Amino acid sequence: MFDVFGSVKGLLKLDSVCIDNNVFRLHYKATVIILIAFSLLVTSRQYIGDPIDCIVDEIPLAVMDTYCWIYSTFTIPNRLIGRVGKDYVQPGVGPHVEGQDEVKYHKYYQWVCFVLFFQAILFYVPRYLWKTWEGGRIKMLVLDLNCPIVEDECKSGRKKLLVDYFHTNLHTQNFYAFRFFICEVLNFINVVGQIFFMDFFLDGEFSTYGSDVVSFTEMEPEERVDPMARVFPKVTKCTFHKYGPSGTVQKFDGLCVLPLNIVNEKIYVFLWFWFMILSILSGISLLYRMAVVAGPRVRLYLLRARSRLAPQEQIEAVARKLQIGDWFVLYQLGKNIDPLIYKELMTELAEKFEGNDKV
Repeated sequence: MFDVFGSVKGLLKLDSVCIDNNVFRLHYKATVIILIAFSLLVTSRQYIGDPIDCIVDEIPLAVMDTYCWIYSTFTIPNRLIGRVGKDYVQPGVGPHVEGQDEVKYHKYYQWVCFVLFFQAILFYVPRYLWKTWEGGRIKMLVLDLNCPIVEDECKSGRKKLLVDYFHTNLHTQNFYAFRFFICEVLNFINVVGQIFFMDFFLDGEFSTYGSDVVSFTEMEPEERVDPMARVFPKVTKCTFHKYGPSGTVQKFDGLCVLPLNIVNEKIYVFLWFWFMILSILSGISLLYRMAVVAGPRVRLYLLRARSRLAPQEQIEAVARKLQIGDWFVLYQLGKNIDPLIYKELMTELAEKFEGNDKV
C-alpha cells in the first residue's frame, strides 16, 4: 500500500512560512493529496485485479474483455428493483427488448483515473497563482523572526527593517492583498464548478449521490434501489457482434464483472461529502473575507486576537493607519513571527506612526 501512495508523500511537507490560511490549504494540499491518491488507487491492479472480466460463449475472453472495456457496458434501469436471484440475476442485469426497455450505458470507468488527476491539477491552480503573485514577500519579511531565540542585536535590527518597510510602503499593498482574495474566490468557484463537472461526468448522478446513499439504508429492502449499484454497477451486460460463416451478423450477449467499481463507489461517496463540506467552508471563508474588506472594526478585532500580548491602545493606533493591504501583510506576519517579537513589533509600529520613533 505504501508503494501506491508513496509518490504523494511529498505533498505532506509543511511550509516553513505560512502565506495563506487553513481553508486555502484544504484545497491545494488535502484535496490534491486525496484526488491523486484515489487516481493511483484505481490504476493499481495489485489491489483490484483486472478492471473488467466478461463471460460469453464462442468469443475468446481476452477479446471480449477488451471490446467491452473500450466500447462500454450497459444495465437495464427497470431491473434494479426486486430480489437478487428471483427477479433478476444481478441489479440492472436481465432480459430486455431493444427499443422498448431503457438501456443505460456506462462509459466513465475508463476515464476515472484521468479525471481525478485532472481535478487535482485544477485544485492546485489557485495555489500556483498565489505563490507566483506572492513572490516570497512574507518569507522575506519574516527574516527568521519565527524563532523565539534570536540575539537582541539581530532582533532589533530586523524589527527596525520591518518598521521601516511598513512606514515606507504604507497604503501601497492593497493589490497584493486583493490578489490573495481573488485566489480565495477561485477556490470557491473551482470546488462548486467541480461538483457540477462530476455531475456531468456521471450522467447527472453525482449531485444527489451521497444523500441517496444515506437515505438508501432507511428504505424497505423490496422497494429501495441501491444508488451505488445504479451509478457503479458491479455486474453489467455487453453485446458483441460479428459475422458468421455465411456472412450473417451474429449477436453475442455477455456478462461482465467490474471489480473496479467496488472502489469507485466508495471513492465518489467520500468525494461527495468532502466536496460538499469544502464548498460550505469556502463559502463561509468568502463571507468572512467580505466582512474583513468592508469592516475596519473587524480588522481591528482580528489584529487584537493575533497580537494578544500588545496593549490595545497600541493596536488601535496601528490599525488606524493601515489600509486593507497593510493590515493583510501585518496579519500574515503575525502567523509566522514569535508572539513576543510580534508584540514588540506592534509597539514600535505604534510609536513610528505616532511620530515617537524611539528605534
